[in-house]
Amino acid sequence: MEDAISAAGAPGSPDGPDPLSRLTLDRLRRRTSVKWRRHPPDVLPLWVAEMDVLPAEPVAAALIRAAETGDTGYAYGTGYAEALAAFARDRWGHDIDVARTKPVPDVMLGAVEILKQVTRPGDTVVVDAPVYQPFREFARHLDRRVAEAPLGADLRLDRERLADAFRGATAGGRRAAYLLCSPQNPTGTVHTAEELAAVAALADRHGVRVIADEIHAPLTARGVRFTPYLSVPGAGAGFSLMSASKAWNLAGVKAAVAVAGPDAAADLAAVPAEVGHGVSHLGVLAHTAAFRDGGPWLDAVRDGLDRNRLLLARLLAEHLPAVRHTPAEGTYLAWLDCRGLGLGDDPAAVFLERGRVALTPGPEFGSGGAGYARLNLATSPEVLTEAVRRMATAL
Repeated sequence: MEDAISAAGAPGSPDGPDPLSRLTLDRLRRRTSVKWRRHPPDVLPLWVAEMDVLPAEPVAAALIRAAETGDTGYAYGTGYAEALAAFARDRWGHDIDVARTKPVPDVMLGAVEILKQVTRPGDTVVVDAPVYQPFREFARHLDRRVAEAPLGADLRLDRERLADAFRGATAGGRRAAYLLCSPQNPTGTVHTAEELAAVAALADRHGVRVIADEIHAPLTARGVRFTPYLSVPGAGAGFSLMSASKAWNLAGVKAAVAVAGPDAAADLAAVPAEVGHGVSHLGVLAHTAAFRDGGPWLDAVRDGLDRNRLLLARLLAEHLPAVRHTPAEGTYLAWLDCRGLGLGDDPAAVFLERGRVALTPGPEFGSGGAGYARLNLATSPEVLTEAVRRMATAL
């Protein structure tokens, strides 16, 4: 089957009908990034958040132009924020005030710098669960406590649990922050405007500062609307962190933009200027080109992801019917409930050992992750099909 995968698809324009089907497995295995090097070459890697695509043509052109002209110095200017603002206005009807933005090295380091401004050592950072693993790791590295507010059984925000977490975090008059993952990683949930407005109201009531990681924002399924956190009523004291990293597969050329609500501008302005020194100039050029000119490529990827979501649902129903799964509303991730297989807390370990498929272990995402695994479906239909076949064989 591996030979069949290698023969499937054909290298060509990254702006072809489906960017996810342009690369053969043989070409993908020439990559030296962590996705393709952590595991032996017989493993199909559907774990870390990298897509199996060639770059969008405008992005590649920007990077090639920079190399050809020696434009490899330090980042400067507001071009990235301006391109993001135009994209947000066009896609979501959301106005970003460029004067209330600041370039940061990446989304998580931007969150760290904002946490330094709005909390102190010993204060609490509230996170959902299951949620992106580094939220907890970075917060603890800052000497902040971490409090979980588990998602509901429907994998949506649970307001009562959030209220309890906010109340406990601010007890005794302490400062607190809430790291909001929107859209949610690993579940793929896209929070609604009404849900986010409820978050803003709770945060205001309890004095909690909201920092929204919106890195997956451009990657919603067709027909699903993304709502920027700062666009909802009452979110003026919050922050957003946005980047082209996930939607255009640019993790290797890091850059992001921190955005402050109108009541948080002074806090963002207080982030030291030297933080901007860590922003990659090549990253800024690539991300700017993505937001400015990469829309058609993005839409082709979104269509491919929609097809893969349907394909994965069919494959699981056929080969692994005991795995419960609801196609995600956003991201390119699938959250697989494998508890019915009887594989213990970490089914990903079994799929890796017996099936040679690498998924991300569910327990890494905190409470509610035991018995789950996260699958990255941003690959070709052939690879996805072979991965599920191997997972079934592992049983």
